[in-house]
Amino acid sequence: MKEIILDHYRNELALFQKATDAEKRWEHLARAHILSQYYAWPHLYIHWKMFLYAVQTLNHRELLGQIPRLILAIPGSLSKKAPKGNTGLSNIGIFTPMEIPEDLKEILK
Repeated sequence: MKEIILDHYRNELALFQKATDAEKRWEHLARAHILSQYYAWPHLYIHWKMFLYAVQTLNHRELLGQIPRLILAIPGSLSKKAPKGNTGLSNIGIFTPMEIPEDLKEILK
């Protein structure tokens, strides 16, 4: 993972930890997911964090949605088949590409 991407990835994780609003916390995990999609271990780690947060918040839909994502994270990263911009959350199809936020586009260049 390039240093600039890693720095922003870590920052999103730190912001996730600091946030008190559940929606904001999911947003930071989603942004970290976008940054990590093409790096196998960070990508898997974000899905693990999403799974754990779903358990913590008793979000059953998200918890169940993270199980196949945990299984597919490493193969998706290694094969470069992860859908660009996908937030990794279960309210979005697992293979659905999405528009990358402008600030993250700059980091991913």
